[in-house]
Amino acid sequence: MAAFLLMLREGLEAAIIVAILLGYLRQLDRRQDSRWVWAGTASAVLVSLAVGVTLWNTVGGLEGAAEEIAEGVIAFAAVGLLTWMIFWMGQQARQIKGHLHDQVDAALAAGGATALALIAFVSVLREGVESALFLISTTTGTEASGSQLVGGVFGLAVAVGIGVLFYAGSSAVDIRAFFRITGVLIILFAAGLVSKGVHEFQEVGLLPTISEPVWDLDVLDPSTSTIGRFLGSLFGWTPRPSLLMAIAYTAYLIPVLVTYLRMTRPTRSPMATSTEAVAPRR
Repeated sequence: MAAFLLMLREGLEAAIIVAILLGYLRQLDRRQDSRWVWAGTASAVLVSLAVGVTLWNTVGGLEGAAEEIAEGVIAFAAVGLLTWMIFWMGQQARQIKGHLHDQVDAALAAGGATALALIAFVSVLREGVESALFLISTTTGTEASGSQLVGGVFGLAVAVGIGVLFYAGSSAVDIRAFFRITGVLIILFAAGLVSKGVHEFQEVGLLPTISEPVWDLDVLDPSTSTIGRFLGSLFGWTPRPSLLMAIAYTAYLIPVLVTYLRMTRPTRSPMATSTEAVAPRR
């Protein structure tokens, strides 16, 4: 589920960017230039895969304290990117279409097919590299399984499907509501990563271990419970956290979640806002 959620969110952001670019070229009656958008998108996907494989092999080759430090650093880096991502999308959703349109206009005016491909490449590459880092943060310190791959692929498939509907101008999906809901889930996931990062640093003595465990619950143990394993992978649940892990989890979750919910509070006319913000013009 963690892989599904992350790839769904990141994949949808990339799909919306591509749909906006293609929709604007269609509006300008420049569909023949769509191939450059696809070329930039395909190149970004390939580079993202290469980055992901490189990171995976690098972290997977570490052992002992070096591995735990790397896992902690990756967890905290992923938290920083996740937090930046959801707040950036919450603030920029209304302007992103106009910004991309301006970039396309500039590229077409300059007669540069390469510039058009570069717009798609840079936009999609950002989401792809973030996806690679986030997926690694969910698998480091655990036994990788085929279910994580299936979850990630399924998340991408759903994102592509929504992207197609978005390009077609469908109002079947309220994109702004979708981003708000998934943003809340990702904040919960990020709080779990904060706790995980603290744990890894405690293991190597970089952070003090105070009152471990602060509680010890036999219920929902990820090692014996399917529900516990689900909650652990998605929200960072552990039945035996240290005091510092519990404090870090709460200190991140409460202020970030409250701020995000206030920032993304629906307006008086949410449907109109959603349409204006994300629906491609014809």
